[in-house]
Amino acid sequence: MTGDSWRPRARPDVLRARAELLRRIRAFFARLGVMEVETPIVSRAAATAPVLGSLRTSLSAAGAKAQTLYLHTSPELPMKRLLAAGSGPIFQICKVFRDGERGRLHHPEFSLLEWYRPGLGYKALMSEVADLARHALDRPSLSVQDLSYRELFWDRLGLDPLTADLETLRRAADDIPGCGSLNLDRDGWLDLLLTHRIESGLGRGELTFVYDYPPSQAALARIRQEANPVAERFELYFEGMELANGFQELTDPGEQRRRFAADLEERSAAGLEAPPMDEEFLAALEAGMPEAAGVALGLDRLLMTATASSHIDEVLAFPVEWA
Repeated sequence: MTGDSWRPRARPDVLRARAELLRRIRAFFARLGVMEVETPIVSRAAATAPVLGSLRTSLSAAGAKAQTLYLHTSPELPMKRLLAAGSGPIFQICKVFRDGERGRLHHPEFSLLEWYRPGLGYKALMSEVADLARHALDRPSLSVQDLSYRELFWDRLGLDPLTADLETLRRAADDIPGCGSLNLDRDGWLDLLLTHRIESGLGRGELTFVYDYPPSQAALARIRQEANPVAERFELYFEGMELANGFQELTDPGEQRRRFAADLEERSAAGLEAPPMDEEFLAALEAGMPEAAGVALGLDRLLMTATASSHIDEVLAFPVEWA
């Protein structure tokens, strides 16, 4: 560290841009009548998804054994408990934490905007996300492109991601450096193709939504049963970056428990910690969560697009190495 290592990494104009972005977001939701809420950042349970790593801390009390707590990777589950309790439409701006994430677009602590709209379908929420992005960026004329996941792969790679076999997917990745020795499952190959062959061209000069993902990538989204079932999920891309991930929320407690259990089995098979699943969230589903669409949007990445920044560190006051 040098003598001026105490100084913020982000420029003063970027810090002001963050404050303005937050102001505009809160004004947007105030106009819509969506209530701002706050939920805990620590929990006795943790994300079960194998791709997510939770940071841990411990709670000590006199005469009691220290209790392990997990910093949340998203406020999703407690916010859904609020929905089940009758909160109505809600949003939250908060810090979230993910272990093992560091790079040009990733930081272990980052800012997330998450909101839920009871009674709204996921495609209607896509339109609201576009309106929020236009308003937050003060770019009211930004155009929107909507593509299904299937259409996207047909258009860019000439293959059907819902029916292509492993060999077809592997061949489509032949020109990606270092992929020859990989032994991936279907979702692994699809994710590699998306991130290395498609993603950088998405949302150039416009907002691009990709929707209706393979059922195996449903996460907490509802699956629509048809000839080729799809998960009612969408992602927003702008200037080659994924900004948001949204769902038609799964409200079936039995199906949700099965998905959590499958995640934990996969984690154990991979030698990863299997944290406690969130029983309070499952109890909220049992009590009856209303049909809703929800979305999480990365505010640091949105700010990167607003300030033409190429690295997430440019929009953070104090990245982890300087905190």
